[in-house]
Amino acid sequence: MIRYSYDMNSGPKRKVVCHDIYGKLYKVPADKLSFRPSVYGVIIRGSKILLSKQWDGYDFPGGGIKLDETVEEALMREVKEETGLRVRMGKIVACQSSFFKLPSSGNYVNAVLVYYLCAIAGGKISTDYFDAHEKEYAGKAEWLDISKVGTVKFYNSVDNCKVVEEAQRIKNCK
Repeated sequence: MIRYSYDMNSGPKRKVVCHDIYGKLYKVPADKLSFRPSVYGVIIRGSKILLSKQWDGYDFPGGGIKLDETVEEALMREVKEETGLRVRMGKIVACQSSFFKLPSSGNYVNAVLVYYLCAIAGGKISTDYFDAHEKEYAGKAEWLDISKVGTVKFYNSVDNCKVVEEAQRIKNCK
């Protein structure tokens, strides 16, 4: 997991350490960051978890919240875009911070990543709802064995095993 730190010795222009999808680090002046709240769905069925295929790895389906959306609207839109499925939003599983460089634009962001347990409400797994950018790097979502989450290459900066463990705990407490 990548740790983030502020450079307190950089004078009036504080810097933050951001990462890209390959783990490369960048020292970025704080005034060059934009704020990006985002939501992700954790979808578990039996001993499997649904993950979005990205490049040569995976991530939880989700992404940025648009200015005109509620959290729930963004979650439902993002999961449908990346998986083809309609979902119902459940409880919050985790909330993390991440400073990173967006691969699509090269912009640096201060992201708040909120993970929700989701239940499938309908649809079928497809790539029909990919936006133009997703068509360049994403593939069809896949059900993977939960037991293999620790060995899967993820394109995010969170502790994926902890997110899945907490989602399972919440799901089992119903």
